[in-house]
Amino acid sequence: MTHSWRWIPNALTFLRAFLILPFAIALWEGNYRPALVIFLLAAVTDAFDGFLARQFDWRSRIGAVADPLADKALLITSYLMLSLTGVLPMWLFLLVLGRDLLIVAGGLAFHYGIGRFEMQPSFLGKFNTLVQILVVLVIIMMLAGVPLQPWVKEAGVVLVALSTIISGIHYVVVWSMRAWRAKRH
Repeated sequence: MTHSWRWIPNALTFLRAFLILPFAIALWEGNYRPALVIFLLAAVTDAFDGFLARQFDWRSRIGAVADPLADKALLITSYLMLSLTGVLPMWLFLLVLGRDLLIVAGGLAFHYGIGRFEMQPSFLGKFNTLVQILVVLVIIMMLAGVPLQPWVKEAGVVLVALSTIISGIHYVVVWSMRAWRAKRH
C-alpha cells in the first residue's frame, strides 16, 4: 500500500520549485504577506517531504538531487529579490551566490580531476543554510508588518555574511585536503 505513495516527496519538492516564481514576484512587487505565506508553505513542504522520505524510505535518486536544488533555488531567489529591491545589500547576495558557485565548481573540479565523490553537507554548511533561511524569514516577517527591532536586520546580515564565509572556507579546506590525499595515493 505505502509503495503507491512513494511519489509524494518528489511531488512536494516540485511544488516547492514551482512556488519560487510567485514568491519572487511577490517580493519584487512588495507583497510581503503573500511572500511570507509562500515562503512558509515552501518550508512546510520541505519538512514534510523530508519526513516522508525518511519515515517510509521513499527516497529516490531524483529526490536526492531535486530537493537540495529546490531549497537552494528558493534561498538564492530570496537573496536576489531582497537585494534587487534594496532590502538587503547586493554584496550579501553576491557572497551567498559566490559561496554556492565555489562549492559547485570545487565539486566539479574534484569529480573531473580526482574522481567520483558523494557531496555531504558539513555541520557548518547546514548551519549556514539554517542561518540564511531564518534571516530571510525574519526579514520578510518584518516587511510583512511583524513588529521587530530594526537591529535584527543588521544582525541578520552580519550573521549570514559570517556563516557564509566560514562555511565556504571550511568546504575549500576540507575538499582541498581530500583532493590532496587522493592524489598522493
